[in-house]
Amino acid sequence: MTVGPFASRLIGPLFSDPAINAALTDEAAMAAMVRVEAALAAVQGRLGVIPPDAAARICEALEDFSADFDAIGADAAVTGVPTVEFVAQLRRHVGGEAATYVHWGATSQDIIDTGFLLQAQAVLEIADRRLASIVAKLKKLADAHRATPMAGRTRSQQALPIGFGLKAARWAQPLIAHRERLKQLRPRVLQVQFGGAAGNLSALGPDGFAVADALADELGLAPAPANGHVARDGIGELASWLALVAGSLGKIGRDVSLMAMTEVGELADSAGGGSSTLPQKANPIAAETLMTLASWTATQLTGVFQAAPQEHERGGPGWTAEWMLLPPMLAAAGGALRTADAMLDRLVVRPERMRANLEASNGLLLAEAASYALSAHMPRAEAQALVKAACRDAAESGEHLIDLLRRTTGAPCDWDRLRDPAARLENDSRIVDRIFAGS
Repeated sequence: MTVGPFASRLIGPLFSDPAINAALTDEAAMAAMVRVEAALAAVQGRLGVIPPDAAARICEALEDFSADFDAIGADAAVTGVPTVEFVAQLRRHVGGEAATYVHWGATSQDIIDTGFLLQAQAVLEIADRRLASIVAKLKKLADAHRATPMAGRTRSQQALPIGFGLKAARWAQPLIAHRERLKQLRPRVLQVQFGGAAGNLSALGPDGFAVADALADELGLAPAPANGHVARDGIGELASWLALVAGSLGKIGRDVSLMAMTEVGELADSAGGGSSTLPQKANPIAAETLMTLASWTATQLTGVFQAAPQEHERGGPGWTAEWMLLPPMLAAAGGALRTADAMLDRLVVRPERMRANLEASNGLLLAEAASYALSAHMPRAEAQALVKAACRDAAESGEHLIDLLRRTTGAPCDWDRLRDPAARLENDSRIVDRIFAGS
């Protein structure tokens, strides 16, 4: 195994999304921080906080800046941040009097946090597109199987018939909500972080507020009422959203893996994985991967919340813990989205197996429908007792529950309709419509 599973050449392709990984490399982080420093100089030049010619020189020079990653890493081991050597390299690259205006009024956390949010912004754009694709595929699946009956299961036991289309729509339901959550959280989470050494912009005086707001606009981020150096609710909200997405996709993976069991056989992944020793195996690898990523991401969320109570005006251990937690969480959620999107393209639905599993209970899944139908012709308690006794008889004799009730009660129910597990799916279809309305 490796230290970084998402970037590993051995197991990374199983867990990650190359497009999202590309936004989370050292090179991407460096490019984001350079972008922040250039934008800071640009807005300060426009506002007259630093000389305009110095700002122009900084912006021009940073276009071809090439970082010495090894030197930055070595210095970080001493200073605790990658920005001290980074800023020194920027200043040497800019040269002359303009170099003194690089990083003007900023602190390390301003650059690192804002740079990370630019990376997160890119990842969230990919994630939203993936979510839209998955929802569209689930809608297509739900529409195609509105009237495909299957055994609805509660507590892992057959309960009553549902439409497979409803199950697919329920998979989509939280994903639709996650897209709406993402829209709502963007202005709260993707806020510029700029406060200076102690968060009060003291180095820039009254110009600090104008610089912070202009920097947000320059970078395409939301303005912030104050910096978030120790107000980590936005970071927590981002991490929570990632865990919610991974968890919802893990639910799909769990259902698919259970429905693909040999004894059930209602679904299959046409690209199921093989075994090193068993030729017949077609393991539900994608479904299992979704469950793994859901569990892993939820575990990391605990760490993000534990890092939230940071010290005074700027903390150390909690902030640096986020460096270890958040990028992998973005990678994990991205990997789950890629895996689910691809799995749905390969998903094989077997209505005949769904029907066979329904019939295997000899109509016991129809007990609720039968008790309500009989309640129209006798007291409710009597109908329930009658059906409960008939369920025991059906289980022992192997006779179909509805046939047994028809023979023993003589009640004028529509027995043929009661016997059809697809006859009571009208609400299923309506729920499908409600779930996808406006999606």
